[in-house]
Amino acid sequence: MFAFGSYRAGVVSSLWRRCAWLLAVVLLGMPIARAVSCKTQSMMTGAERDALENAARILVTDVQQGNTQALRAATIPAIANDFGAIATSAQNLQPLIAHATITVDNLYRLDAADVAVGSAETDFSCGLPGSLMSVGLSFHNLPAGQYAVAIVHATGVPQPQLFTLVLQQMNGQWELAGFFSHPMTLAGHDGIWFWTQARAYAQRQMKWNAWLYYGAASRLLRPVAFMTSPNLEMLQHEAKAVTPEGFPFGKPVELNGVSGSFTVTQVAATDALGPLDLSVRYTPTVGQAAQLNDPVAARQQVTDAMLALLAEHPELRVAFHGIWMQAEEGGSQVYALELPMTQIQPAAQASSGMQ
Repeated sequence: MFAFGSYRAGVVSSLWRRCAWLLAVVLLGMPIARAVSCKTQSMMTGAERDALENAARILVTDVQQGNTQALRAATIPAIANDFGAIATSAQNLQPLIAHATITVDNLYRLDAADVAVGSAETDFSCGLPGSLMSVGLSFHNLPAGQYAVAIVHATGVPQPQLFTLVLQQMNGQWELAGFFSHPMTLAGHDGIWFWTQARAYAQRQMKWNAWLYYGAASRLLRPVAFMTSPNLEMLQHEAKAVTPEGFPFGKPVELNGVSGSFTVTQVAATDALGPLDLSVRYTPTVGQAAQLNDPVAARQQVTDAMLALLAEHPELRVAFHGIWMQAEEGGSQVYALELPMTQIQPAAQASSGMQ
């Protein structure tokens, strides 16, 4: 089982369709000693394991059946009182997993009964320290109580999903306290495939390709950001070694094209349009924004931006089906164009190819 923590790779948040609701805000940091303990499922009694598995299975089945009322009824009051986001997420997921096979993959029982009021951070170590199967969990301002984390897979469908449920024991029953989900594949490939390909690109010194594929691997393999493991540390170490220059790490970068420069704000792998594309977002200047009102000028502008990116990083042609270029103003998309790599050519070559 892979338990991955937060990993920055310029990800387009809409890809993941996740509902990040948790009773505590998650922070990563240095461990602070607390009187807490964690049991993996192999350490639980049969009754403990069955109770948690049944609770997790029922909750995901409610999502599978579109029964948001039952899901809310099984949620702790603090979350149930503001249930809109979870309901929306469940409704969006329902058609994707309606005919899926539900498997409860991993369970962790967390004893936080002795956590002092106002404790800033509570960390749990699950499993044998240092083993590949060990997992770390970190919560901020966690109230004293009994908790559990369940990792659930919904497979056997075109878009398999991974669920992470945080449960809290209330009046002898396990109730929903946190709900997360994200796809298990990207363009038909799982996280292990992307990790393997990332290593191959790294060996060839194709750092942009390696970085983007490591990011995809991380997003697919990590259940949630508040879990860590030796696998995460290994992936992060490998990714750090190929950190590319000129990548928009939260800050815009300038890309020089034939018609001018482009302010690129985000680059990531995506399958939003089907195949594995490179999603690129940029902020147009006033002059560029005016050109986007003309279909011919807009296509030429966006194609120029694509060519500029490929001129600087030709390796991208072999790693992605195409580029999905999106111009945004004030956070809103004003123009978008997706072209396969074979069609991203200078105007003269493109015209010649059509003769």
